[in-house]
Amino acid sequence: MISEINIEDYFHSHAEVPIIDVRSPAEFLKGHISEANSISLFSDEERAHIGTVYLKQSHEEALRLGYEYVNPKLDYFISRSREIATQNKVVVHCWRGGMRSLAFAELLEKNGFPEVYVVNGGYKAYRKYVLDSFKRNALLCVIGGYTGSGKTEILKLLNEEDIQVIDLEKLANHKGSVFGGIGNGAQPTTEQFENNLFMQWNKIDLSKRVCIEDESQSIGSVTIPADLFEKIIESPVYFIEIPKEERAKFLVKEYADCDKTALAAAIQKISKRLGDLNTRKALEWLDKENFYEVALLALNYYDKSYKEVLLHRNQKLVQTIKLRETNHKANTNILKEIIFSKK
Repeated sequence: MISEINIEDYFHSHAEVPIIDVRSPAEFLKGHISEANSISLFSDEERAHIGTVYLKQSHEEALRLGYEYVNPKLDYFISRSREIATQNKVVVHCWRGGMRSLAFAELLEKNGFPEVYVVNGGYKAYRKYVLDSFKRNALLCVIGGYTGSGKTEILKLLNEEDIQVIDLEKLANHKGSVFGGIGNGAQPTTEQFENNLFMQWNKIDLSKRVCIEDESQSIGSVTIPADLFEKIIESPVYFIEIPKEERAKFLVKEYADCDKTALAAAIQKISKRLGDLNTRKALEWLDKENFYEVALLALNYYDKSYKEVLLHRNQKLVQTIKLRETNHKANTNILKEIIFSKK
Protein backbone atom coordinates (compact mmCIF):
# COMPACT_ATOMS: atom_id res chain seq x y z
CA MET A 1 0.00 0.00 0.00
CA ILE A 2 1.24 3.50 -0.87
CA SER A 3 0.57 6.24 1.67
CA GLU A 4 1.46 9.92 1.75
CA ILE A 5 3.34 11.14 4.81
CA ASN A 6 4.19 14.67 5.94
CA ILE A 7 7.82 15.34 6.76
CA GLU A 8 6.85 16.14 10.37
CA ASP A 9 5.18 12.74 10.74
CA TYR A 10 8.20 11.04 9.24
CA PHE A 11 10.52 12.43 11.93
CA HIS A 12 8.01 12.01 14.76
CA SER A 13 6.84 8.45 14.08
CA HIS A 14 8.58 6.88 11.06
CA ALA A 15 12.23 7.93 11.39
CA GLU A 16 13.27 4.29 11.87
CA VAL A 17 11.94 3.44 8.39
CA PRO A 18 14.67 3.63 5.69
CA ILE A 19 14.29 6.58 3.34
CA ILE A 20 15.18 6.64 -0.37
CA ASP A 21 15.94 9.82 -2.31
CA VAL A 22 15.22 9.29 -6.02
CA ARG A 23 16.51 12.67 -7.20
CA SER A 24 19.53 12.98 -9.49
CA PRO A 25 23.10 12.65 -8.15
CA ALA A 26 23.71 16.42 -8.44
CA GLU A 27 20.56 17.20 -6.48
CA PHE A 28 21.57 14.72 -3.79
CA LEU A 29 25.12 16.10 -3.62
CA LYS A 30 23.90 19.66 -3.12
CA GLY A 31 21.81 18.61 -0.15
CA HIS A 32 19.89 15.63 1.17
CA ILE A 33 18.21 14.27 4.28
CA SER A 34 21.20 13.17 6.32
CA GLU A 35 20.11 9.54 6.66
CA ALA A 36 18.69 9.18 3.14
CA ASN A 37 19.89 6.60 0.63
CA SER A 38 20.34 7.74 -2.96
CA ILE A 39 18.78 5.71 -5.77
CA SER A 40 18.63 8.14 -8.65
CA LEU A 41 15.77 7.59 -11.06
CA PHE A 42 17.72 9.55 -13.69
CA SER A 43 21.35 10.50 -14.07
CA ASP A 44 22.17 14.21 -14.22
CA GLU A 45 22.49 14.02 -18.00
CA GLU A 46 19.21 12.12 -18.39
CA ARG A 47 17.37 14.59 -16.18
CA ALA A 48 18.74 17.52 -18.21
CA HIS A 49 17.73 15.83 -21.48
CA ILE A 50 14.19 15.18 -20.23
CA GLY A 51 13.88 18.81 -19.13
CA THR A 52 14.97 20.04 -22.53
CA VAL A 53 12.48 17.79 -24.30
CA TYR A 54 9.71 18.96 -21.97
CA LEU A 55 10.44 22.62 -22.76
CA LYS A 56 11.03 22.28 -26.50
CA GLN A 57 8.61 19.50 -27.39
CA SER A 58 5.91 18.34 -25.00
CA HIS A 59 5.05 16.80 -21.66
CA GLU A 60 4.09 13.55 -23.40
CA GLU A 61 7.40 13.28 -25.24
CA ALA A 62 9.35 13.99 -22.03
CA LEU A 63 7.33 11.28 -20.26
CA ARG A 64 8.07 8.79 -23.04
CA LEU A 65 11.79 9.60 -22.82
CA GLY A 66 11.69 9.17 -19.05
CA TYR A 67 10.28 5.66 -19.37
CA GLU A 68 12.92 4.88 -21.97
CA TYR A 69 15.65 5.82 -19.52
CA VAL A 70 14.06 4.10 -16.51
CA ASN A 71 12.96 0.73 -17.91
CA PRO A 72 16.45 -0.86 -18.16
CA LYS A 73 17.08 0.02 -14.49
CA LEU A 74 13.96 -1.47 -12.90
CA ASP A 75 15.59 -4.66 -11.64
CA TYR A 76 18.39 -2.63 -10.06
CA PHE A 77 15.90 -0.26 -8.38
CA ILE A 78 14.07 -3.21 -6.80
CA SER A 79 17.16 -5.12 -5.67
CA ARG A 80 18.87 -2.02 -4.26
CA SER A 81 15.68 -1.01 -2.42
CA ARG A 82 15.51 -4.46 -0.81
CA GLU A 83 19.10 -4.07 0.37
CA ILE A 84 18.18 -0.77 2.01
CA ALA A 85 14.73 -1.70 3.35
CA THR A 86 15.27 -5.19 4.74
CA GLN A 87 11.78 -5.22 6.29
CA ASN A 88 10.20 -4.11 2.98
CA LYS A 89 9.03 -0.86 4.57
CA VAL A 90 10.36 2.27 2.96
CA VAL A 91 9.88 6.04 2.62
CA VAL A 92 10.46 7.59 -0.82
CA HIS A 93 10.87 11.21 -1.82
CA CYS A 94 11.85 13.36 -4.79
CA TRP A 95 11.99 17.16 -5.08
CA ARG A 96 8.29 17.99 -4.56
CA GLY A 97 6.63 14.60 -4.01
CA GLY A 98 5.65 14.40 -7.67
CA MET A 99 6.02 11.94 -10.51
CA ARG A 100 9.48 10.60 -9.69
CA SER A 101 8.69 9.47 -6.15
CA LEU A 102 5.19 8.23 -7.05
CA ALA A 103 6.50 6.16 -9.98
CA PHE A 104 9.21 4.67 -7.79
CA ALA A 105 6.71 3.92 -5.00
CA GLU A 106 4.38 2.16 -7.46
CA LEU A 107 7.28 0.03 -8.70
CA LEU A 108 8.10 -1.08 -5.15
CA GLU A 109 4.47 -1.76 -4.27
CA LYS A 110 4.05 -3.97 -7.33
CA ASN A 111 7.15 -5.91 -6.35
CA GLY A 112 6.30 -6.95 -2.82
CA PHE A 113 6.79 -3.90 -0.61
CA PRO A 114 3.71 -3.84 1.67
CA GLU A 115 4.37 -0.39 3.17
CA VAL A 116 5.61 2.41 0.93
CA TYR A 117 5.36 6.03 2.05
CA VAL A 118 5.79 9.06 -0.22
CA VAL A 119 6.84 12.31 1.42
CA ASN A 120 4.19 14.94 0.75
CA GLY A 121 5.97 17.96 -0.72
CA GLY A 122 9.24 16.00 -1.04
CA TYR A 123 12.65 17.44 -0.31
CA LYS A 124 11.31 20.98 -0.73
CA ALA A 125 8.99 20.44 2.25
CA TYR A 126 11.87 18.95 4.21
CA ARG A 127 14.03 22.02 3.60
CA LYS A 128 11.30 24.31 4.89
CA TYR A 129 10.95 22.09 7.95
CA VAL A 130 14.71 22.26 8.55
CA LEU A 131 14.96 26.04 8.36
CA ASP A 132 11.79 26.57 10.42
CA SER A 133 13.22 24.35 13.17
CA PHE A 134 15.91 26.94 13.94
CA LYS A 135 13.21 29.45 14.87
CA ARG A 136 12.36 27.43 17.98
CA ASN A 137 13.45 28.91 21.32
CA ALA A 138 16.54 27.40 22.89
CA LEU A 139 18.59 27.87 26.08
CA LEU A 140 22.00 28.37 24.48
CA CYS A 141 25.20 28.69 26.50
CA VAL A 142 27.82 30.16 24.18
CA ILE A 143 31.42 29.17 24.87
CA GLY A 144 33.63 32.07 23.77
CA GLY A 145 37.33 32.72 23.87
CA TYR A 146 40.23 33.87 21.75
CA THR A 147 41.69 31.57 19.11
CA GLY A 148 43.61 28.69 20.67
CA SER A 149 41.58 28.57 23.87
CA GLY A 150 40.51 24.98 23.26
CA LYS A 151 36.79 25.71 22.96
CA THR A 152 36.16 22.73 20.69
CA GLU A 153 37.98 20.40 23.09
CA ILE A 154 35.86 21.73 25.95
CA LEU A 155 32.68 21.02 23.98
CA LYS A 156 33.85 17.45 23.38
CA LEU A 157 34.44 16.90 27.09
CA LEU A 158 31.07 18.40 27.98
CA ASN A 159 29.43 16.07 25.47
CA GLU A 160 31.18 13.08 27.04
CA GLU A 161 29.49 14.03 30.31
CA ASP A 162 26.05 13.86 28.64
CA ILE A 163 25.69 17.63 28.48
CA GLN A 164 23.86 18.79 25.36
CA VAL A 165 26.32 20.17 22.82
CA ILE A 166 26.17 21.42 19.23
CA ASP A 167 29.63 21.30 17.63
CA LEU A 168 29.30 23.65 14.67
CA GLU A 169 32.91 23.29 13.58
CA LYS A 170 32.68 19.50 13.47
CA LEU A 171 29.53 19.74 11.35
CA ALA A 172 31.20 22.32 9.10
CA ASN A 173 34.42 20.26 8.89
CA HIS A 174 36.32 23.48 9.54
CA LYS A 175 37.89 25.17 12.57
CA GLY A 176 36.71 28.63 11.68
CA SER A 177 39.85 30.64 10.91
CA VAL A 178 41.72 30.85 7.60
CA PHE A 179 43.83 28.00 8.98
CA GLY A 180 40.73 26.02 9.91
CA GLY A 181 40.37 23.99 6.74
CA ILE A 182 43.94 22.72 6.66
CA GLY A 183 44.00 18.93 6.75
CA ASN A 184 40.23 18.62 7.09
CA GLY A 185 39.21 17.76 3.54
CA ALA A 186 36.18 19.17 1.77
CA GLN A 187 33.39 21.00 3.55
CA PRO A 188 29.74 20.15 2.95
CA THR A 189 27.59 22.58 1.00
CA THR A 190 25.82 25.14 3.19
CA GLU A 191 22.57 23.31 2.43
CA GLN A 192 23.98 19.99 3.62
CA PHE A 193 25.55 21.67 6.66
CA GLU A 194 22.09 22.94 7.59
CA ASN A 195 20.60 19.47 7.10
CA ASN A 196 23.26 17.81 9.25
CA LEU A 197 22.88 20.50 11.88
CA PHE A 198 19.13 19.93 11.92
CA MET A 199 19.63 16.23 12.70
CA GLN A 200 21.34 17.22 15.95
CA TRP A 201 19.08 20.18 16.65
CA ASN A 202 15.99 18.01 16.24
CA LYS A 203 17.19 15.46 18.80
CA ILE A 204 18.13 17.73 21.68
CA ASP A 205 15.84 19.00 24.44
CA LEU A 206 15.65 22.73 23.77
CA SER A 207 14.08 23.36 27.18
CA LYS A 208 17.45 22.45 28.73
CA ARG A 209 20.80 24.18 28.32
CA VAL A 210 22.70 23.58 25.10
CA CYS A 211 26.40 24.46 24.87
CA ILE A 212 27.62 25.85 21.57
CA GLU A 213 30.82 27.57 20.45
CA ASP A 214 30.87 31.27 19.65
CA GLU A 215 31.31 31.61 15.89
CA SER A 216 31.05 34.17 13.16
CA GLN A 217 28.14 33.44 10.83
CA SER A 218 30.47 31.88 8.26
CA ILE A 219 32.58 28.85 9.14
CA GLY A 220 34.86 28.46 6.17
CA SER A 221 32.56 28.19 3.17
CA VAL A 222 29.36 27.34 5.06
CA THR A 223 26.93 29.67 6.78
CA ILE A 224 25.06 29.24 10.06
CA PRO A 225 21.28 29.58 9.55
CA ALA A 226 20.19 33.16 10.27
CA ASP A 227 17.67 32.23 12.98
CA LEU A 228 20.21 30.15 14.89
CA PHE A 229 22.94 32.76 14.51
CA GLU A 230 20.60 35.40 15.95
CA LYS A 231 20.07 33.15 18.98
CA ILE A 232 23.84 32.78 19.43
CA ILE A 233 24.26 36.56 19.34
CA GLU A 234 21.50 37.07 21.93
CA SER A 235 22.59 34.31 24.33
CA PRO A 236 24.93 34.42 27.36
CA VAL A 237 28.62 34.14 26.47
CA TYR A 238 31.08 32.42 28.78
CA PHE A 239 34.32 33.97 27.58
CA ILE A 240 37.41 32.05 28.65
CA GLU A 241 40.47 34.29 28.77
CA ILE A 242 43.79 32.42 28.56
CA PRO A 243 47.22 34.08 28.13
CA LYS A 244 48.29 34.39 24.53
CA GLU A 245 51.53 32.50 25.15
CA GLU A 246 49.62 29.45 26.41
CA ARG A 247 47.29 29.56 23.43
CA ALA A 248 50.23 29.78 21.04
CA LYS A 249 51.64 26.57 22.54
CA PHE A 250 48.31 24.85 21.95
CA LEU A 251 48.20 26.04 18.33
CA VAL A 252 51.68 24.65 17.73
CA LYS A 253 50.40 21.22 18.77
CA GLU A 254 47.42 21.67 16.44
CA TYR A 255 49.22 22.86 13.31
CA ALA A 256 52.96 22.02 13.47
CA ASP A 257 52.46 18.79 11.51
CA CYS A 258 50.37 20.47 8.81
CA ASP A 259 51.56 21.15 5.28
CA LYS A 260 53.78 24.24 5.32
CA THR A 261 52.58 25.35 1.89
CA ALA A 262 49.00 25.38 3.16
CA LEU A 263 50.06 27.30 6.28
CA ALA A 264 51.88 29.87 4.13
CA ALA A 265 48.81 30.29 1.92
CA ALA A 266 46.68 30.91 5.02
CA ILE A 267 49.13 33.55 6.25
CA GLN A 268 48.90 35.30 2.89
CA LYS A 269 45.12 35.43 3.19
CA ILE A 270 45.37 37.63 6.30
CA SER A 271 48.40 39.62 5.09
CA LYS A 272 46.44 42.88 4.78
CA ARG A 273 45.45 42.71 8.45
CA LEU A 274 48.87 41.50 9.60
CA GLY A 275 50.72 44.14 7.60
CA ASP A 276 53.66 43.59 5.26
CA LEU A 277 56.30 43.44 7.99
CA ASN A 278 54.46 40.91 10.15
CA THR A 279 53.54 38.83 7.12
CA ARG A 280 57.19 38.60 6.10
CA LYS A 281 58.16 37.73 9.68
CA ALA A 282 55.49 35.03 9.88
CA LEU A 283 56.63 33.45 6.61
CA GLU A 284 60.26 33.58 7.71
CA TRP A 285 59.43 31.92 11.04
CA LEU A 286 57.38 29.31 9.19
CA ASP A 287 60.28 28.55 6.85
CA LYS A 288 62.49 28.03 9.92
CA GLU A 289 59.73 25.90 11.52
CA ASN A 290 59.50 28.26 14.47
CA PHE A 291 55.78 27.63 14.75
CA TYR A 292 55.47 29.28 18.14
CA GLU A 293 56.46 32.71 16.77
CA VAL A 294 54.13 32.20 13.79
CA ALA A 295 51.28 31.46 16.21
CA LEU A 296 52.00 34.56 18.30
CA LEU A 297 51.91 36.79 15.21
CA ALA A 298 48.66 35.22 14.00
CA LEU A 299 47.09 35.64 17.44
CA ASN A 300 47.81 39.37 17.36
CA TYR A 301 45.42 39.57 14.41
CA TYR A 302 42.80 37.11 15.65
CA ASP A 303 42.64 38.50 19.19
CA LYS A 304 42.04 42.00 17.90
CA SER A 305 39.36 40.84 15.45
CA TYR A 306 37.51 38.75 18.04
CA LYS A 307 37.66 41.55 20.62
CA GLU A 308 36.06 43.96 18.14
CA VAL A 309 33.22 41.49 17.53
CA LEU A 310 32.74 40.79 21.24
CA LEU A 311 32.43 44.50 22.03
CA HIS A 312 29.30 44.63 19.86
CA ARG A 313 27.59 42.03 22.04
CA ASN A 314 25.38 42.94 24.96
CA GLN A 315 28.08 43.18 27.64
CA LYS A 316 25.59 42.18 30.33
CA LEU A 317 25.50 38.75 28.67
CA VAL A 318 29.30 38.34 28.57
CA GLN A 319 30.98 36.70 31.54
CA THR A 320 34.79 36.61 31.41
CA ILE A 321 36.44 33.63 33.04
CA LYS A 322 40.20 34.01 33.50
CA LEU A 323 42.12 30.76 33.15
CA ARG A 324 45.85 30.12 33.39
CA GLU A 325 46.41 27.52 30.69
CA THR A 326 44.79 25.30 28.06
CA ASN A 327 44.17 22.40 30.42
CA HIS A 328 40.98 21.25 28.73
CA LYS A 329 39.79 18.93 31.49
CA ALA A 330 40.32 21.46 34.27
CA ASN A 331 38.83 24.28 32.21
CA THR A 332 35.80 22.15 31.34
CA ASN A 333 35.15 21.47 35.02
CA ILE A 334 35.40 25.18 35.84
CA LEU A 335 33.01 26.12 33.03
CA LYS A 336 30.57 23.37 33.90
CA GLU A 337 30.38 24.55 37.49
CA ILE A 338 29.81 28.16 36.45
CA ILE A 339 27.21 27.42 33.75
CA PHE A 340 25.20 24.78 35.52
CA SER A 341 25.24 26.40 38.94
CA LYS A 342 23.04 29.12 37.43
CA LYS A 343 19.31 28.68 37.85
